[in-house]
Amino acid sequence: MALLIALALFVAQAINFGLVLRDRVEFRLMQATRPVASRIADALDREAHGGRPLVADRGRVRRMAADPIPPIGYERHPEVAAELRRQLAEQGVTVGRIDTGLRPSSDDDDGRTNDDRRRAVNRRVDRDGATLLIAVEQPGRDWLTTTAPWPQPGPRLLLALLSQTAILYIIVLLPVLWIVRRLSRPLRDLRAAAERFRPGEPGTPMPTEGPDDVAALITAFNALRLRVTAMLDEKDRMLGAIGHDLRTPLAALRVRIESVEDDIDRAKMIETVAEMNRTLDDILSLARLGRPSEPPTDVDLAALVDAVVEDFRDIGSDVSFVEADRLRMRLRPSLMRRAVRNLIENAVKYGVSAEVRVEERARSVAIVVADQGPGIPEHRMGDVFDAFTRLESSRNRETGGIGLGLALARAIVREAGGEIRLVNRAPSDQAGGGLDAIIELPR
Repeated sequence: MALLIALALFVAQAINFGLVLRDRVEFRLMQATRPVASRIADALDREAHGGRPLVADRGRVRRMAADPIPPIGYERHPEVAAELRRQLAEQGVTVGRIDTGLRPSSDDDDGRTNDDRRRAVNRRVDRDGATLLIAVEQPGRDWLTTTAPWPQPGPRLLLALLSQTAILYIIVLLPVLWIVRRLSRPLRDLRAAAERFRPGEPGTPMPTEGPDDVAALITAFNALRLRVTAMLDEKDRMLGAIGHDLRTPLAALRVRIESVEDDIDRAKMIETVAEMNRTLDDILSLARLGRPSEPPTDVDLAALVDAVVEDFRDIGSDVSFVEADRLRMRLRPSLMRRAVRNLIENAVKYGVSAEVRVEERARSVAIVVADQGPGIPEHRMGDVFDAFTRLESSRNRETGGIGLGLALARAIVREAGGEIRLVNRAPSDQAGGGLDAIIELPR
């Protein structure tokens, strides 16, 4: 806003400068032509009524046999000739050609006597003005010559306008900048408070200050924060109740399954109940992710990932870990283990085996889970992160879950300030390609 005000003031001053220059040009033209037109008309009138005749060696208006202005070396001003012709016509003086020439400064001194210099003293070029020679042809007769002052453009006008602009900026712009800054500070604080707002973190309401509209906006934001926190608290209570209500009958069902005599049926029922418990855990974890109860702690990221890999080794999965140096990170360990576990489960399920490594980079740390599977079509890369989305459409529990693994992993990583990327590896002579699931966490 302050920049727009400064730009508007600059444009206004530029327009003012242009108008002043135009007025100065018109004033200089009138200053040169009006006295000359009156002088010539009066001289011709006196001569016609028996007054002193016009001669070539004296008088303000002199009569010459030819045009006295040399064709080379004098700067012509046709606008002066046109204006002078108009003014002479208004006074009833008929003229032929009109010639003008700005006298060079060297002409005042070269080849002149002292008397000549004294007579030309009023026509010399100085730093404020110059002498304009004017020759007017009388049709069928000779030429009338005279001189007129021709002020030269100097730095005074520019300095005056620059001083005026500086004063205008000091008087107008600086107070406006102060006012704008004072008015915008509550808005900046409000934006910062909105960026810092986390539903699970305690915070103090913003002080209500600024203009009426800004103060009303801050009041509405404080009320909105309270409503959002209350809604999330209610959601957590509801999810806790749902989890309790669902786990209780599942636990009872698990006890009753033990009484089933057929071993195959009993094993299938137990697996179904366990799958329902895992699904319930995924849904509740995803719903509660915005308000995690686990505080961030300093952990060794390489050791954390290695521990997850060991869990898969214990159940016979083909998962390997590339040894890495200790790497201290501040994060929520249980949630990060859940995210890494979900990626490894997908790699083992769809890519047969998985190789996990931790890479330390300049500004980030990457956890790479590489499988040997067929990869994912490029146009479906974004779809796999949507909740309840599976690329494998058989709905078989053995070939995939309910489509929450990657969605939950991405939500966990984004809550930690990172991002997940999926990259298909190009096939080589030794291997057939595969997929890299990469977790990138900021240092």
